[in-house]
Amino acid sequence: MSGQRLDRTLYAYRIGDPDGRYPIFDGTGSTIAPGRWNTMTTPVIYAGEHYSTSMLEKLVHANGLMPPNQHYIEITLPGGLSYEIVTKDALPGWDTALPTVAREFGHDWVKGRRSAILIAPSFVARIESNILINPAHSECAQIEHTLPAPIWWDRRLFSA
Repeated sequence: MSGQRLDRTLYAYRIGDPDGRYPIFDGTGSTIAPGRWNTMTTPVIYAGEHYSTSMLEKLVHANGLMPPNQHYIEITLPGGLSYEIVTKDALPGWDTALPTVAREFGHDWVKGRRSAILIAPSFVARIESNILINPAHSECAQIEHTLPAPIWWDRRLFSA
């Protein structure tokens, strides 16, 4: 569903290295290593609907080797912001090992600038969502975020 407007403020969370090559609130990394919902030509900013969803996503993509200096930001998605929702039932094949269906959908969403954010299912936390931000959308400037704060990782997450 597209063309909708948020009727309230939402929050999302993103994890990264504030001293890294790219700012945490930046889509450049998604063009170097595309995720499930984008291609190399469609930069997006991936965030989790919950802090814990963001942690799970980071853990999955780190392959057990967490990069140092990980911090999080809280992203404020103001009321009135345009959004689109894609559900697991509305897009068969979104969850295949090779994410062709999801990438095509995300590519079209970014290129068409259909909304500022896309709410999409999380592969790792199936009943939760990821929130993708289109940095090329005109409403992206309305989105704010906090300064990066350190993450505390429970060492049990890394033990066998």
